[in-house]
Amino acid sequence: MQAQLRIATNITRATRVQALPHHSPYVLNSVHEALRYTSSGQRAPPKTIFSGIQPTGIPHLGNYLGALVNWVNLQRNAAPTDRLFFSIVGLHALTLPQNPVKLRQERLDTLAILLAIGLDPRRSVIFCQDQVPQHAELAWMLNCTTPMGKLQRMTTWKSKLAIARNANSTDEVDESHLNLGLFAYPVLQAADVLLYRQATHHQREDQQQHLELSRDLADLFNRTHKERVFPLPQHIITPAKRILSLRDPTQKMSKSAPHPASRILLTDPPETIEKKIKSAVTDSERGVEYDPAARPGVANLLTILDACRGLSGENAPDEDGDTGTRLETLASEISTLSHADFKRLVNDTVQSTLAPIRDEYAQIRADESYLRDVAEAGRMRAFEVAEDTMAVVREVLGVGRL
Repeated sequence: MQAQLRIATNITRATRVQALPHHSPYVLNSVHEALRYTSSGQRAPPKTIFSGIQPTGIPHLGNYLGALVNWVNLQRNAAPTDRLFFSIVGLHALTLPQNPVKLRQERLDTLAILLAIGLDPRRSVIFCQDQVPQHAELAWMLNCTTPMGKLQRMTTWKSKLAIARNANSTDEVDESHLNLGLFAYPVLQAADVLLYRQATHHQREDQQQHLELSRDLADLFNRTHKERVFPLPQHIITPAKRILSLRDPTQKMSKSAPHPASRILLTDPPETIEKKIKSAVTDSERGVEYDPAARPGVANLLTILDACRGLSGENAPDEDGDTGTRLETLASEISTLSHADFKRLVNDTVQSTLAPIRDEYAQIRADESYLRDVAEAGRMRAFEVAEDTMAVVREVLGVGRL
């Protein structure tokens, strides 16, 4: 029975997922509704928002504070007419070698964690990209008009390949290590967005190059075929916390880092979290001060403390949005703490942030039939929208039904 319990923002039983109408109504409070009117009093047009995550196992604290929290906020602030698509992009995972058994489990893990953090399948379309074949179909069609020069200017394949090969830098990899899937994956990423026409894509700042490509490919397709098939997608870059490694605070927190103590996973048990924070690199200076250049380890822990407090409503952002100023103020309030006491404070705050997520994840992950029902409900809703788009694309290209 425990596995059937769900937090308020999630469905409590798999049968309720199956019974959801295709356009299930979901009422948001009046504050959020009021936000969707223009300054002239006209109702703002509905939005379609798409974002994806690769199934690479349990996200770490940096993934959560840097991206996934924003997904929950997008859902919370959406108007009832907005369409939200959150996808587990398994086809992107295949651009690097994968263990099939592990990949299947990680797809389930990722789905369970998305539900545990508060994404609601009654409000958002949560689905596995690899189960909606129109993603691959549109990617192929875009491949057929994408100039090689555009893809050759994309540079992130080197960093992905360096991580996969455990290289020390991108200088250690070259095109002899490159496969076609990894080279062309920006086109698949463009297809992911363009498939849901009128989509606004939620992205990180480091994805800017790829997302500009999606606009270029949409424009190229439209001009080539003299049809405005794809509206040019817009991009949302939401403020994101940059959480750094606990072992090397000059690098981002990453699942690919060799030392597990460098990151805090969302499902880490309390004793593991405490041990990782206790061993986090700081410095030999006394007290607490926010100075990212001179004291990166302390600054990173301050960023984590501030971000977790923000989720609980303990602190409010400055009106001007100056995170640096807020962190300096926070540091001044606890400046006399020893490193040990400072780490205890960080640990207590992180524990209170992750405990409900960890508990909810354990209940949801234990019920695979529920997860499969959520995935199937999302697949059906995504498939319908994707097929509407592809019917138009096929007709324009001359490969529609005879």
